Amino acid sequence: MEELKAIEPLFKKRTYTRGTILFMEGDLGDECFVIDSGLVKIFRVDESREITLALLHEGDYFGEMAMIRKGMPRSATAEVIETGMLYSLSRTDFMYFLESNPKMCLKLLEETMERLRNANEQIYDLTFLDLKARLHKVLVRMADEKGVPVDGGVMIPFKLTHQQLANMVGSIRESVSKMLIELQDEQLISVKNKQFTIYRR
Repeated sequence: MEELKAIEPLFKKRTYTRGTILFMEGDLGDECFVIDSGLVKIFRVDESREITLALLHEGDYFGEMAMIRKGMPRSATAEVIETGMLYSLSRTDFMYFLESNPKMCLKLLEETMERLRNANEQIYDLTFLDLKARLHKVLVRMADEKGVPVDGGVMIPFKLTHQQLANMVGSIRESVSKMLIELQDEQLISVKNKQFTIYRR
């Protein structure tokens, strides 16, 4: 994208190791991030239980919402769960970039609306769908958004643990493990070395 190339020199590039906390819920937002490689988890902790809101990888960006209005706190915590390279952009440069690029303002608005739609859908799923349906839907969504076509299906290009999935669907690891066995028995998914392939019927 030409707009991004124009401000490429403003980005700071750095390698972050697994377990690094990029920011905490409640922190003031003074930079946003773009993932070049690795995997980042966006989550909240509610009464000691972790709720994963998103898993982000190459090409995804995050942290921009708290930068739109000065003084707005972070709405979640971001943690690196696979070592990788990230680009960061300061709030000052970010706001200058938006003011001078109306097309990017529209792109950012579109992305924000899509994330809001996904959040509303996640609330609906947690309220009305059973665990098996929620789990399958989460895997299908990740395959649709990030998947790599393979023979007969789509593979999610990063490893997932049962606990990570449990945190995404509002359940416990043991229940998720049971549902994953059922989904495999129904030939809706397959798992090898913690990588999931989703099959369409």
